[in-house]
Amino acid sequence: MLVLHLRVISPADRTTDVLGLLDGAGGVTNIVVLPGAGHRPKGDVVLFDAAREATNEVIERLKELRLPEDGSIAVERVDLSLSEAADTAEAEAPGAPEDAVVWEEFARQVAGDCRITWAFLAFLTIATLLAAIGVLLPSIILIVGAMVLGPEFGAVAAISFGLLRRDRRLITSAVRALASGFAVAIAVTCVCALLFAAVGWIGPQSLNGHDEVEFIVKPDKWSLVVALLAGGAGVLSVTAGKSSALVGVFISVTTVPAAGYAAVAVALGRWSDVGGSVTQLAVNIVGMVIAGTVTLLVQHYFWSRYGLRIARAPRSPRSAGAWRP
Repeated sequence: MLVLHLRVISPADRTTDVLGLLDGAGGVTNIVVLPGAGHRPKGDVVLFDAAREATNEVIERLKELRLPEDGSIAVERVDLSLSEAADTAEAEAPGAPEDAVVWEEFARQVAGDCRITWAFLAFLTIATLLAAIGVLLPSIILIVGAMVLGPEFGAVAAISFGLLRRDRRLITSAVRALASGFAVAIAVTCVCALLFAAVGWIGPQSLNGHDEVEFIVKPDKWSLVVALLAGGAGVLSVTAGKSSALVGVFISVTTVPAAGYAAVAVALGRWSDVGGSVTQLAVNIVGMVIAGTVTLLVQHYFWSRYGLRIARAPRSPRSAGAWRP
């Protein structure tokens, strides 16, 4: 059972409307009202549980009452709920909770994942360095480790979501994060490779005979197929809250290894390998974006067509005053 707990701070003159909305909503239960308990912002506190499948419609209707502007809406996961009422609420909601997408939650997550932070740059740079070392040794284990460490999928998902919502600002932010992140990671790795070459650890022939990793600089139709499959699986794992599945996505695509190979190739002057690596990187990112966007479109279409419908709360005559039990 996947139940979410919502805490609403409602201006007193809108609490009646909030309760009317919740009372008429399927998939909602355990409603508690604390009149005047809100201090900043001031208002009544309304607590309730909602089946994951019902949460989108509930949030949308609450937003129509301008609660985010004049109050607040907070959502958290419930790890355990022993309640027949909660079981009944989940049964009332259409579909399976694993298939439901809480769009506000997803929007906040991808917006946070595409910010350029020191942590994002550090993780991507370290991952690219590990990939470069894995290419030089060569070591598939190191390359796989670098794939898992790379944080770039959040920005890829943000681009897909931005295309779904036609949000240019989100798309621009995500593209900037990817471009800046890989530019910094490749530059730092290239400098390190030049230092390795200066002390004699590597040379122009260091990439010769490494058949195990040549696939990185030889993108083909299968590179695109894998990127498409990984992009779709990655978005599904995020929207369904199955973070463990993301590991499989990370070790399927060749973004970080391509960046690491490109950095080493630049340092060693192997320009044909640079072109192959950059092409591999581009194919993987574009493939994941396409698949991610299509996956979100399908989810949005089916959920908007077959998901729960909650009637808009009419403005009650009692809304002129504070709510009273």
